[in-house]
Amino acid sequence: MKKVLFATTALVASAGFAAAEIEFSGGAEMGLVGGDAYVSEDLAFHNDIWLHVNFSGETDNGLTFGAHMEFDETNGGKAINGGWAGDNESVFISGAFGTLTLGEIDGAYDRAMQEVALVGGSIADDETAHGGFNGNSGLDGIYDNQILRYDYSFGDFSFHASLEMDDAAVAPGDDNWGLGFQYDADLGGASVGFGLGYQTNDAIDVFGVSVDADFGNGFEAAVNYSQMDPAGAANNIDHIGVGVGYTMDALSIGLNYGEYDLPTVGGVNLDTSGFGLAVNYDLGGGAVVQFGYGSTDNPAGVVDVESYSLGIAMSF
Repeated sequence: MKKVLFATTALVASAGFAAAEIEFSGGAEMGLVGGDAYVSEDLAFHNDIWLHVNFSGETDNGLTFGAHMEFDETNGGKAINGGWAGDNESVFISGAFGTLTLGEIDGAYDRAMQEVALVGGSIADDETAHGGFNGNSGLDGIYDNQILRYDYSFGDFSFHASLEMDDAAVAPGDDNWGLGFQYDADLGGASVGFGLGYQTNDAIDVFGVSVDADFGNGFEAAVNYSQMDPAGAANNIDHIGVGVGYTMDALSIGLNYGEYDLPTVGGVNLDTSGFGLAVNYDLGGGAVVQFGYGSTDNPAGVVDVESYSLGIAMSF
């Protein structure tokens, strides 16, 4: 997921409620992409433009509510020219009881787990597109991708619960529900986070745990482990990922590695692994030079692939 700088003008109105705001932010990319991960291995131009809209308000009795929408337009390079498209819409209401959000959002499992791509990014997401990366999505989106999630925090502890309904009666399985727990601790100069998640639709169970640390000197590190247990399968699908990041002034470097331990089929080992690299240099004012590289080590008989990109990402 691309990080966007939210620094925009708010439109304020009052019409029966305490306050309402609409905030706009956006971003753009330009550069080159390439590698044999694409059908054509030649270098190609790439550009992307996106717009985010956030709505927020507050009731007379202190409840807050809002919505989020994203619009993206990708043109050129290896992408398919599809024009503008809306995505990741969500609506929320929040109060002393916690926060309830509905839409195209992360489930409780994903919300609790820490990814191992820690700092920086690339215009083609090479550092997270390799075959060893796990974004902790679990079973999110296996139905209509409309997820209801409840979040509640007290002190350094957070609890999450989510539900994605099987409203189309997609077999096998049932409603997809998840639980997540987070704990953040300050260990005298270093902050450490722990994540624990579980998700199931009765046909597939997913369990995951993550640990991340910010050492306060520019270094960050994270590790996560997950296990997927399909009903009736002879073996589980295990994944482990590790990542490190370093930031010094305008320069940031992130490196991650992951591997899937997959069941052997017909005597063939299907294990897949890969690593990703992101190097960023912040030019200031919302412009960042980005380099990305991803490499996938596929099972025997499948060609290994790589991808790379270089360009400038801009946020507004």
